[in-house]
Amino acid sequence: MYPLWHVGHQNEAGDNDSTVHVDQDGVFIDEQDGDDVKLLGIYSTRERAEERMKRARLLPGFRDEPECFLLDGYELDEDTWVEGFVRTPAGD
Repeated sequence: MYPLWHVGHQNEAGDNDSTVHVDQDGVFIDEQDGDDVKLLGIYSTRERAEERMKRARLLPGFRDEPECFLLDGYELDEDTWVEGFVRTPAGD
C-alpha cells in the first residue's frame, strides 16, 4: 500500500526563522512549529499514488509546495515501529 502525504509548511526552522521545506533527509516536517501534514489517500500501487500527486499539484495550496509530498510503500501486516518510545517534557 502507498500512503500519500503532503506537508504545508509554516515552520520557522531555517536561518533567520525562514521556512524549511526540504532538507538533506527529504521533506522537512515540524508539526509543533506549524507544519500541516495531510493524508491525501492510501493507494494500491505506486502508479496510482503518483497519478494522485500529479492531480493534487494542480490544486490551490498543493501547487504552492509541489516538492512537499511524501510517498512510501508499506507491506500489509508488517510492523513498522518495533521499539517503545520515551516522552520528553515540553520545552526540553
